Order: sequence, then C-alpha cells, then structure tokens
Amino acid sequence: MGNAAEAKRTISEGTAAGGARTVRLGKVYGSGDMAVRALDDVTVEFPAGRFTAIMGPSGAGKSTLMHCVAGLEDASSGKVYVGDQELGALSDRRLTRLRRERIGFVFQAFNLIPTLTARDNILLPLTLAGTSPDREWLNTVVRVLKLGDRLSHRPSEMSGGQQQRVALARALVTRPQIVFADEPTGNLDSRTGAEVLALLRNAVDDLGQTVAMVTHDPVAAGHADAVVFLADGRIVDLMDAPTADRVLDRMRGLGDHS
Repeated sequence: MGNAAEAKRTISEGTAAGGARTVRLGKVYGSGDMAVRALDDVTVEFPAGRFTAIMGPSGAGKSTLMHCVAGLEDASSGKVYVGDQELGALSDRRLTRLRRERIGFVFQAFNLIPTLTARDNILLPLTLAGTSPDREWLNTVVRVLKLGDRLSHRPSEMSGGQQQRVALARALVTRPQIVFADEPTGNLDSRTGAEVLALLRNAVDDLGQTVAMVTHDPVAAGHADAVVFLADGRIVDLMDAPTADRVLDRMRGLGDHS
C-alpha cells in the first residue's frame, strides 16, 4: 500500500517549465447541499518528456483532472500551469489559442471528420489556426506512426487502429507541450490497443513528447513512466516504473474508496 503523503511530496517537487502541473487544484460542481467536490486539493505534475497514467475507481476525478489541466474546464480553486503559463490568468481567447497550439488531445472516440482524408484530419488544428505545417516534423510524425500509405484515405476506409493513429498524429502535428489521452484504447481490440500504446510510448521516447493518459486498464498503465492514483478527488499514491500486475494490485487496494 502506498503512502499518500509521500506521493504528494514527490509529485509536487518539480517546477520545470515543460509539461503541466497543478497546485492545490479544486473542482466543485453545483452549490449548497447539491455541491459535489470532484477534485480536492490536488497537487500533481506531468513532467516534460514523460508518460504519466492517471488511474482510480469510477468517480475518482480522473477525467475532471484531465479536463481542468487541459483548459477544457475552469478550476474552482488552486492553479493549473501548462509550461510556465497559468491557465487562470488567460482570457477566453488566449486560452483557446493555448489549447489549439500547445495541447494535443486523443480520445476514445477518434473524433475524425468523416469527409476529410487522413492528411487533412491530421492538419486540421493548423488549418483552423491559419498556419502552415512544419514539413519536416509532419513527415517525422507520419513516419513514426506508419501512416505514409494512408494519407489519402478517409476514416471509413481505415481500421480503428489506423483511425486512432491519425488522431494521434493530429494531436502531435502542432508539437504541443503536452498530449492528453482519454481512454485511447477503449474502442480497440487488445492487439490494436497494444499498438496504440506502443505508439504513445514512441511519441515520448522518439519524439520527446509529454503524454498524460486517463485509463482504467492496468495493462495500458504499464506502458507509462509513472501512474498517479486518484480516489474521491484526491491523490492517494504515485507509482514509478509501473507494471500491469503492480497497478492491478494497487487498484484493488483502492476498491474501498469507490
């Protein structure tokens, strides 16, 4: 069983400008007797160049944490930083720009535009921003994700695994500060899911990317450098160099929090 105080001390030590972090983050939905505290005093870091998994029982606050750090939801208290930028200090317009330029997203549902080719789906964030791609970086992403022979295909002409690769390429094409993956293997069979996890691992190891992934799957978490465990909206443990078996054992220990 891990020590929550030790975990909190460890994950709050770093202050590097890369990646993302929270300081005493709180999130409350509703008010008065109907208030629900989804996050309670969460201090955590997603270090640059590392792959971090976020786990916990249903209702632990995993997706809420990701949404707050990604700027998709406002925090009720505390602070969120992406790099050295505090999100709460940004106007709506600047926050939108930061999300588009410095944050990548990969979801369980691939969220591809069905009428666009793989290439146009990948380039969509840049098209919306009115900017041109870095050709060398685009070619590197396409090569690493093995999409060279799929760029002219539409989503309906690709397998689920290929569509998720396109979604990952779209998340990487802007060279974001951090990529958030929300159950990225949830709609995939085990073999294809393993391929996508290997690609996320490669994005960190070969492309220097920072990845934070919400997952319920101990096998998926085993691909990460570290796992942050949540229960009842609080950080309760941190595991470095996780394995599927160790994660599963820790998750069993959280059962009484669900």
